[in-house]
Amino acid sequence: MKKILALLLALCMVFALCACGSSTSGTSSSSAPSDSSAAAGDTIKIGVFEPATGENGAGGQQEVIGIRYANSVKPTVTVDGKEYNIELVEVDNQSDKSAAVTAAQSLISQGVSVVLGSYGSGVSIAAGSTFKEAQIPAIGCSCTNPQVTSGNDYYFRVCFLDPFQGSVMASYAKTAGCSTAAVINQNGDDYSTGLANYFKDAFSAMDGCSVVYTGTYNTNETDFTAILTKAKEANPDVIFVPSSIVTAGLIIKQARDMGITCRIMAGDTWENQTIIDNAGAENCEGVALSTFFSPDDPTAADFVNGFKEYINSNADAKKLNGGNDTVAAVSALGYDAYMAACAAIEGVSGEITGTAIRDSLTQVNFEGVTGTIAFDENGDSLKDTAFIKEIRDGQFKFIGTQKTDGTFTAA
Repeated sequence: MKKILALLLALCMVFALCACGSSTSGTSSSSAPSDSSAAAGDTIKIGVFEPATGENGAGGQQEVIGIRYANSVKPTVTVDGKEYNIELVEVDNQSDKSAAVTAAQSLISQGVSVVLGSYGSGVSIAAGSTFKEAQIPAIGCSCTNPQVTSGNDYYFRVCFLDPFQGSVMASYAKTAGCSTAAVINQNGDDYSTGLANYFKDAFSAMDGCSVVYTGTYNTNETDFTAILTKAKEANPDVIFVPSSIVTAGLIIKQARDMGITCRIMAGDTWENQTIIDNAGAENCEGVALSTFFSPDDPTAADFVNGFKEYINSNADAKKLNGGNDTVAAVSALGYDAYMAACAAIEGVSGEITGTAIRDSLTQVNFEGVTGTIAFDENGDSLKDTAFIKEIRDGQFKFIGTQKTDGTFTAA
């Protein structure tokens, strides 16, 4: 009898182990990327792929604020007569390429249907193939490097590109009376290197203009004395320095402390109050940059008023915005990217899948707060104008719009 009981127990254990093995196999299979329905019940998840930490954390947080505000304005979408709640799923890509891939995988595992972000082209490029393989469309807010969408039909963006921005800033530098330039950029950073090269090529091609010095620095470098000394010796009319927010404050202050008085210009990343706080308002006076939006644009008045009300009634949002209710261009881009995602979701007919949303994005066309939101065959934004701002009396002042053909229209 004891032998029979022992045999029966052994058989029970074998069946139990087989059952467990079957369950594990099923879980593993279901976690593989697929183009299954993106809607779960009455909820559709939108991933927020942004840096909350690292050298681009401040800018990433401003994009997140714009996305959160957009979600408060439009918390639901309607597809084929059914209303779905929108749930934001936020991850921190840490301004780091390796961490970006892990963050992207986290969003996919949480079942998002579309992704917004990121601030920083490098992390967007690093995660692009992950989104593509999972067939999850991504909409960049301010990632301007051409490689973000190149060869990836699942990546779109609502901002203009660095070739455009580089040409615009070269044109503005000439408009401002500059004929010689020094160009400084960060080694290994896709945004910084790309924008610096586009500016350099465009500026050198203009009649009477030349680049008299080029310099590079490494990630996490804090002492720019050697580079700035060489730039000063070249005696340029302007120093063009596309960099992170953290680096910007250091370079501006060190340049002014060394007695460098020429114009300093950069791209969209420099529209952040932290730079003025770190470098000092006096040192930042006259610094110019290109950006995607101005709160002084009368067509964006409703957005600006609503955003300010949202910021001033939300302590956490105001803290992330630098403690003020300034409307940054990247916040406006975050808002437009969210609305583009909603428009694409609502344009789906039938099952809501990543591929269906991707296909619907190609047909999106509406007037956003940063201009027309529509995409070309590469997924890039169809925009032809940049807003130029200067730092005056510790504030970002909109001074006009600039086109690549040299046309400058004062505000």
